[in-house]
Amino acid sequence: MKKKVLICGASGFIGKNLVEYYSRQDDVHVTGLYHSRKPLFQNNQVELIQADLTNQEDVRRVLKNTDIVIQAAATTSGAADIVNRPYYHVTDNAVMNSLLLREAYEAKVKNFVFFSCTVMYPSSETPLKETDFNANEELYSKYYGVGWTKVYIEKMCEFFSRLGETKYTVIRHSNIYGPHDKYDLKRSHVFGATVTKVMNAKQKDTIPVWGTGEEARDLLYVDDLIDFVDLALGKQESKYELFNVGYGSAISIKNLIQMIAHSAGKEITLQFDPSKPTLNTRLCLDCSKAEKILGWRPRFTLQDGIGATLEWYKSAKESNLL
Repeated sequence: MKKKVLICGASGFIGKNLVEYYSRQDDVHVTGLYHSRKPLFQNNQVELIQADLTNQEDVRRVLKNTDIVIQAAATTSGAADIVNRPYYHVTDNAVMNSLLLREAYEAKVKNFVFFSCTVMYPSSETPLKETDFNANEELYSKYYGVGWTKVYIEKMCEFFSRLGETKYTVIRHSNIYGPHDKYDLKRSHVFGATVTKVMNAKQKDTIPVWGTGEEARDLLYVDDLIDFVDLALGKQESKYELFNVGYGSAISIKNLIQMIAHSAGKEITLQFDPSKPTLNTRLCLDCSKAEKILGWRPRFTLQDGIGATLEWYKSAKESNLL
């Protein structure tokens, strides 16, 4: 009998990649959940369901007869909203995850995967382990709301793991990039915005860059994240685990833009604007726990991931999918 996998957020970046991956597995029946934008998939075996995850009845309806819940649905945005509307991430995310976790417990699903993030960690020059988060220390001011919301949901996963038999996997992932990311400049994160600017630039154009370019990010190709999810579902033995999942080193925004431009064959000039909203932090993850328990490590170098992403971007743009 096929495993019934519910992927929440099927119209989003990570959700689309998860649906594409699991729809190719012969032993899995995939249901993709979306809210307002119905996603398109070439595989007609994917069952798509519309639901509002802040509505209790919708949550109860979609979790019936489900074996595995992969929770990739979230209210997300770029740096501008995080700086100017920090409340934007808090309410809906707290409500939808609270309802999902309660219903997953009631429905006795086998596995629940929650995508957290790394905003609760302090800025650091050295890789951080899961234990390097200290709840008694102040969070970075621009991450205060979203950071504590993520920690709350992580603890809710741990709480429900103590009540029933469902296994909970919490993923503190670094900045994910790759196919199906947001590539419009209003909603995109740094990688997607940079790809759009570079690919639309002409030779020797000047590209505006928010901030100083010294901010640094740990960037992980989306296929490596999916590899981790698959390993966790197959190999995690405990009822609750929290894992760092990242590339393991940070690259400055300035160097990232130069790498993308080089891969795209573009000669450009960068113009930095420190007055624009930016998140002046540096972070990379120590993922030794994921390697020790699950045998996971990234397969894609940053250079390889950039190349694969640019190939997808060109194909998607030619097909009017962007």
